[in-house]
Amino acid sequence: MKVLVTGVDGYSGWPLALHLLHRGHEVVGIDNLVTRRRVAEVGSQSATPIRSMSQRAKSVQKVLGKTLRFYRGDLCQWEFVRDLVRKEKPEAIVHLGEQRSAPYSMIDVHHAVQTQVQNLTGTLHILYAIREESPKTHLVKMGTMGEYGTPNVDIPEGFFEIEYRGRKDKLPFPRQASSWYHWSKVFDTGDVMLANKIWGTAATDVMQGVIYGTRTPDIDRPDFLTRFDFDEVWGTALNRFCVQAVLGLPLTPYGKGQQKRGFIALEDSMQSLTLSVEHPAAPGEYRVFNQFDESYSITDLAQLVVKAAREDLGVEAEIHNSYNPRVEAEEHYYQPHHENLIRLGYHHLRELRQSLTEILTDLQKYRSRIESHRHVVMPRMNFRSPDNRDPLHIPAEKA
Repeated sequence: MKVLVTGVDGYSGWPLALHLLHRGHEVVGIDNLVTRRRVAEVGSQSATPIRSMSQRAKSVQKVLGKTLRFYRGDLCQWEFVRDLVRKEKPEAIVHLGEQRSAPYSMIDVHHAVQTQVQNLTGTLHILYAIREESPKTHLVKMGTMGEYGTPNVDIPEGFFEIEYRGRKDKLPFPRQASSWYHWSKVFDTGDVMLANKIWGTAATDVMQGVIYGTRTPDIDRPDFLTRFDFDEVWGTALNRFCVQAVLGLPLTPYGKGQQKRGFIALEDSMQSLTLSVEHPAAPGEYRVFNQFDESYSITDLAQLVVKAAREDLGVEAEIHNSYNPRVEAEEHYYQPHHENLIRLGYHHLRELRQSLTEILTDLQKYRSRIESHRHVVMPRMNFRSPDNRDPLHIPAEKA
């Protein structure tokens, strides 16, 4: 199968490309490499040393004997997207190529607009390119569990049955996103649903939980490493906690630390995306997969990192709760469902504790890369105050 991966230079895109190649698929990658620049703008870098895309492609050829065709380009450029889809006619497109940071989207009005304009433009360009140039292409769009928010009821996979004033229907589950980034993903979902409705576009919407890990079997060598971000803007809470522990800094959960989210290992995320590709939606079908394995509170994560740091590194880490810059419920019910991927054969491969050992070991190995950037893991952002939202003074790019 020929698979086009957008955002192929990213944390998920790169290991997915290698995993698909290992499974015998033909892979074409797109990226504009903007994440590398944006991470540098906040004064940070990947904790793991990552090769350039040209170096990566050469390593793929040398080590695997396979070709990864890479196109550097911007999904916001219609002619580029249309012409590429026309040329390649992919059987599947895995759409990972979006601005992925909630904190980045909350810096100021310019970053909010940039996030929504770029994310929605790219998605619409892909949908129209499929319609005009390759209508049989199956779209696998990476969404986020953050679209749902934290409702006081169980979270289904995309749709639920409702009865209101004596009438029943099956409707999309309400979205309650908490950042401009997460709302861009909600709008993405609406656009894909509409394309499915009016054009019959085959689509799988993957609601991604928080992904963790530094390794998969496909990237467990120095020239195949994927990026690992740890700063407050681009890194996850778990990534920051691990780096804080390695550097001897206190772990800083936001607020009470009782916010719960769904989590999945990088290797398991690759498995779920591959299942989505290899078991495509039928023509005219729109389906939703909630992609996660377990739910943890932020305090749970911090305590697990403290335990792993002590047992694996001999480091006695401490937890110091900080203010919460986000507008979110700090104590809430959280019970999402995830059955659809299991029906396709998904099975949990990697435990969080096992991954923590690998993460901490790798961070120790690359400690010199993070030592000079220790300031970026401490809380500085503020989602609430327009007068104190941009302590980083990052210039917004042109949308």
